[in-house]
Amino acid sequence: MVAARILHPESKLATTRWWHTTTLAAGLDVTDTTEDNLYQAMNWLLKRQWRIEKKLATRHLKEGGLVLYDLSSSYFEGVTCPLAARGHNRDKKKGKLQVNYGLLTDQRGTPVSVSVFSGDTGDPTTLIPQVKRLKEQFNIDSLVLVGDRGMISQTQIDKLKGIEDVDWITALRSGQIRKLVEDGTIKMSLFDERNLFEFSHPDFPLERLMVCRNPLMAQHRSRTRKSLIAATVKELEKVAGMVGRGKLNAKEKIGLRVGKVVNKYKVAKHFQLVVEEGRFTYHLLPEKVAQEAALHGLYVIRTSLSRERMDEADVVRNYKRLSNVELAFRSFKGIDLRVRPIHHHLEDRVRAHIFLCMLAYYVQWHMKEAWRELLSSDQDQHAKNTRDPAAPALRSAKALKKVHRRRLNDGTQTHSFHTLLMELATIVRNTCRRKGGVGEPRFTMTTTANTKQKQALELIDTLVV
Repeated sequence: MVAARILHPESKLATTRWWHTTTLAAGLDVTDTTEDNLYQAMNWLLKRQWRIEKKLATRHLKEGGLVLYDLSSSYFEGVTCPLAARGHNRDKKKGKLQVNYGLLTDQRGTPVSVSVFSGDTGDPTTLIPQVKRLKEQFNIDSLVLVGDRGMISQTQIDKLKGIEDVDWITALRSGQIRKLVEDGTIKMSLFDERNLFEFSHPDFPLERLMVCRNPLMAQHRSRTRKSLIAATVKELEKVAGMVGRGKLNAKEKIGLRVGKVVNKYKVAKHFQLVVEEGRFTYHLLPEKVAQEAALHGLYVIRTSLSRERMDEADVVRNYKRLSNVELAFRSFKGIDLRVRPIHHHLEDRVRAHIFLCMLAYYVQWHMKEAWRELLSSDQDQHAKNTRDPAAPALRSAKALKKVHRRRLNDGTQTHSFHTLLMELATIVRNTCRRKGGVGEPRFTMTTTANTKQKQALELIDTLVV
């Protein structure tokens, strides 16, 4: 099932049908396996989850090292599973129940553990139980937890302070950043020559704060905000036109109509609205827009780590490593592993399904690492440890060359992970018999691997997990 999730993710019934079109069933001795056998295997797997995760933690997590943690969700088909509930809908599926799951990884994004929660579980409430698991179940005495601003909130920070040998890295919310700008703690003139500064503030005792400014991000967000404001104006003009033509007269009806559209693009705070009987006007507030624009590209990282343990540049770099967890979630949900939609009705089956996807991602992660030189991936991973932490991430010159030319140094085409799997799938094992030899024994012949296929298989053989 792990192999099928990587190669051809489908339902359990579809999997039992698909693998008979390949040599996979015979190679793994599952030719007689039924759908019921797969469900039994899921039950078997779930009972051993904690043992497997403990071995992964021993292999990949280090004392005093980074642990990345984030939460995501996937929508659910059906209404009978106890875990399925309405919550913060990340999949943009209106009316669908969902299941939440939190992923723990090492600093490279290698998955170590996954926990499944009810779909209405808030992100921060899952944090402390994960810390306890790391310390009690995985025997990690000291660690540095990295989570986003929604995960490691002030409430959770207060709780973490009571847990020995646990440090953390997170970020401030936009409202907190705005307050620091307004009280003069963060001055925009500081960024004339540098894009990263460390400071402290009485509102955040015993913490270090690093403020960064990314000018490219500021430009992007300014363009985005302008387009959202323009789209909102267009919607408000429609309402104003309806009022002007007499289609809307009652104050209550005008207010209801305006309420439906004014925050459609999340920029209502930039408008002043006047709703009266038979009259509706609106005005854009330039000062509000300017205040928001001043925050574009600004972000503030906060940590409990001392300077002796980690300098400000590494704190920012390590916070940005959360993108490795986001990459895992994209792989979970996208065409890679297709964790969603979840069809299982039993709670344990849902947990086993998500754990199975995590194991598949673990295998896929190592395969991609082994095949970096054949894919469009950047091979210069060490550069991430020295690059400007506040600047946009840039690919190395070698990686850009591969992307633009779509060729490797040997002149062959670069591959994506999936096209390389398709290339390997052209290796065929044929069952043969001598021409005219009716009744004679049959024998098998496997087609000879081409140069690219040999290279890919050799790289997998040398992989050290």
